[in-house]
Amino acid sequence: MSRPRKSGPVRPKPEPPKKRARKSLPEELACDAVAHEKTAPGDQVEVRVRLPKPVTEALTARAVRAEKNLTALVAEILEAAVRKAAPLS
Repeated sequence: MSRPRKSGPVRPKPEPPKKRARKSLPEELACDAVAHEKTAPGDQVEVRVRLPKPVTEALTARAVRAEKNLTALVAEILEAAVRKAAPLS
């Protein structure tokens, strides 16, 4: 046999936690991510990159031929790729 329900004060359902407004633009997310990176002189940010050894060796050989250091060469390659993909504003 089932028991009749006891009637008592009706409790309101707890409200679900409010969600924070999401940033919709990748540029806004990127700006926040870069804000946490180590800064370098000249409005630059220091970024570490891990590459496979054969790629690093090929880039180093290219840097030697161009009489540049590896860091400068990689920075040039990345900057050129960004300019080609989407011009900076």
